Amino acid sequence: MEVEALLDLRKFVEDFFMYAQTNKVEIYNEFSLQHELGIFLRDRLLGYKVQFERNVSYFTPDNKTIKKEIDITIFNEDKSERYAIELKCPLNGQYPEQMYSFVKDIKFMEELKDRGFTKTAAVALVSDRPFHEGRNNEGIYKFFREEYSVYGSIFKPTGVGKNKDYITLTGRYDFAWQDLSEGRKYYVIEI
Repeated sequence: MEVEALLDLRKFVEDFFMYAQTNKVEIYNEFSLQHELGIFLRDRLLGYKVQFERNVSYFTPDNKTIKKEIDITIFNEDKSERYAIELKCPLNGQYPEQMYSFVKDIKFMEELKDRGFTKTAAVALVSDRPFHEGRNNEGIYKFFREEYSVYGSIFKPTGVGKNKDYITLTGRYDFAWQDLSEGRKYYVIEI
């Protein structure tokens, strides 16, 4: 039995980014993003637990997923409502590899949704223009720079397994890069 989603993850994430910007909350890496967002959610979601790095096995015996730990989980007492948020905040370039990590997060959120999570979301916060803009719009770049939609089979763009390893998404996820201060942008993909 599927429980109707009571929480709008997209709205909470968007509210968090506006709050962080207005209140000058420093987000300087993925760890700070995870914890500041978690604190923000915990302050607003009374009656829910907000936890970090929970193993998939805590929620489902079917834990053969692309990743094992969930960045942020939100759930009620009896776990009849379960939400997951996966975060990326890349700082050291590696654009195509990080984009592939974005896809991996989306796949992970699909898998959790398939395993009974009420709603899931993949969030990316970037400071570097090449994530969302550039001359090369081939391969993995087209999803994030041109089409703003992630779907189908997406091949590993570099390194060992280049053009052999791939992730296949079940759905199609349109998104928009949202502007923040200091040239930063983010997207939220809800599943």
